[in-house]
Amino acid sequence: MKPLWWIGLVALLAVPLLDLLLPASWQIAGAMPKVFVFAIAALGVTVATGWGGLLHLGSAAFLAIGAYTYAVLTAPVFPFAIGFWPGLGAALVAGAVTGVLLGLPTARLRGDYLAIVTLGLGEIIQDVMRNLEPITKGAQGLSSLPGPAVPFAPPDAGWPGFYLYLGLLLAVVALLSRMRRSRLGRAMVAVREDEIAARCCAVDAGRTAVVAMAVAGALGALAGGLWAALYHSSNDPSTYDFSMSIMILGIAIIGGLGSPIGALVGALLLGGFSLVVLDRLATAMGGSVSDNVLMQPNNWKFLVYGLALILVMRLRPGGLCEEPKG
Repeated sequence: MKPLWWIGLVALLAVPLLDLLLPASWQIAGAMPKVFVFAIAALGVTVATGWGGLLHLGSAAFLAIGAYTYAVLTAPVFPFAIGFWPGLGAALVAGAVTGVLLGLPTARLRGDYLAIVTLGLGEIIQDVMRNLEPITKGAQGLSSLPGPAVPFAPPDAGWPGFYLYLGLLLAVVALLSRMRRSRLGRAMVAVREDEIAARCCAVDAGRTAVVAMAVAGALGALAGGLWAALYHSSNDPSTYDFSMSIMILGIAIIGGLGSPIGALVGALLLGGFSLVVLDRLATAMGGSVSDNVLMQPNNWKFLVYGLALILVMRLRPGGLCEEPKG
């Protein structure tokens, strides 16, 4: 790992300590796990789109699948109540299975056609979750879910959850970095670069596409389960809309489409701006905000996302942490 990455990692680890020096309204450790969740979801896009060349616009659908799987299996209104860690495992499996079911009939689709399919999946999942009211409670969602469980730590304490989510994110980054150097990772990139040449080298393009979609689904659902645990609720199905998918894709593109470290960097920039900076600005401005939508900080995020994407495409098309060739 480059020295710069070590410096960044140490800075992240020190965030809870920094909060001790900040006023309560500007403490950020409690908001950072949300950023880590988006980074994990963006890592799924890194595998599907960055490595496999599959234009994936349905990330939010897998977050919804993970969130509701976790919610149904852990909510006190149901008899399962399997707890935080088994619930996360079940969410991950549900996402992987959904990725396989999506990948099998679409293994030969590329470009706009696959993008439309994944976009349609996102809309279908929203409607299904909204209309399965006996199970999902419709727009109300499932609540009173167990939060992050850290051994030997006080329940719902801020700093253990921060380190738990950061640890899970770094574990996923390490696993994907190893996967990228494996035969499977090289096969995905080969199919992305030239599918015909890859097939001539005995690479099964359909199989690699299904695996890429399964990994993307698993990571998206894992992020959804972590999101539900963080909020102690599955949230309204409309939370997992197309704008969430675009935000996740934007994180992957700005960080470097194909770079696991890039997904983390992109999440810290875009997710940190949206979930930490703008949230703190909105809190600080409070009731003094006018009726003008441009004066409301939470309405600035898509303007900033668009500007960031334009600048990255113009100045550094490969992203801030461009994937090395080969």
